Amino acid sequence: MNHYQESRDAVLHQIQHACTQSGRSADQVQLLAVSKTHPSEALRAMYATGQRAFGENYLQEALDKIEALQDLAIEWHFIGHVQRNKTKHLAEKFDWVHGVDRLIIAERLSSQRAETAQPLNICLQVNIDGQDTKDGCAPEEVASLVEQISQLANLRLRGLMVIPAPNNQQAFSDAQALFEKVKVQHTHPEDWDTLSMGMSGDLEAAIAAGSTMVRIGTALFGVRDYQK
Repeated sequence: MNHYQESRDAVLHQIQHACTQSGRSADQVQLLAVSKTHPSEALRAMYATGQRAFGENYLQEALDKIEALQDLAIEWHFIGHVQRNKTKHLAEKFDWVHGVDRLIIAERLSSQRAETAQPLNICLQVNIDGQDTKDGCAPEEVASLVEQISQLANLRLRGLMVIPAPNNQQAFSDAQALFEKVKVQHTHPEDWDTLSMGMSGDLEAAIAAGSTMVRIGTALFGVRDYQK
């Protein structure tokens, strides 16, 4: 067994344990492998373990990997900040975009998504605890954005993505409460199924609060080298 398999098995075991502790089924929580800064060869090795969903933060790096790994059936997630001048590539190349926090971004993604493609899955990024250094819409803006974005033809609005401040477990509960509140108002409530929160250091607390997707990088691939 190689270290990628060992790492993934350990994370899946951690997810299973967290679900058991909170009375949930492990199949309610998806593992998103955050592969930013890691080379295509590492993603190929992780894919061989059975991992299919990969998240990237930097667009050009992600586009290079998508090209290099086009022979693999990877589900590509963009989880970085979405800039207006980058939406065309996101609409064309990705399956999911997690960082949508403004209507104009959603409108551009919808208009630039090919009519022949499946609708682009998106999550609203919410600055759940009002951090000055974090992107995302304010919690009070979510209901209005959901109402408007859910009307866009080429998008499938799936839920919320949050990145709380470290050790702020209350933010996870706040996000879950907001997620449930908005679901009632969603034009297509059957699509509203994704609460993306929790990373390598806090996945247990996130799962206990209702996360359906944990974004794990370091525990899978090791420490990132940002100098490369």
